[in-house]
Amino acid sequence: MMTDIEIAKARLNGHSICLCKDGECLTDDSKGIAPMMRLIAEGRDLSGYSVADVIVGKAAAMLFVRSGIRAVYGEVTSKAGYAYLTARHIPCAYGTLTEKIINRKGDGLCPMEQAVAETDDPEQGYIALKERLAQLQKGAAHV
Repeated sequence: MMTDIEIAKARLNGHSICLCKDGECLTDDSKGIAPMMRLIAEGRDLSGYSVADVIVGKAAAMLFVRSGIRAVYGEVTSKAGYAYLTARHIPCAYGTLTEKIINRKGDGLCPMEQAVAETDDPEQGYIALKERLAQLQKGAAHV
């Protein structure tokens, strides 16, 4: 019998994230931290879920900790994301471990990673990420 993390990893194929608990899976194809931010905003209880994600940086790791995620697999995981999860005793596996998560243009650090660089508190991290997303959405509206 496969574990939740094994099922999540197997079902990630083609999606950006897969959360699994007791065999029940949620998948999403949105980019970045959008799926986790949406689930948190909806008030979804994610405690005890295992997560497979395409990219796990510190920003995603903080959202996983805040949500009570039990285990994490990242196809690409940053050293900061890995350290954040393991320091909080959340098992974390990865396909590739990378120095940092870069932005979509490929010319600098991911803005979500920048937003949480100065805090290790998951609640403060969530607030910082909400603010950064709002700023980016406002910016996109003016293009």
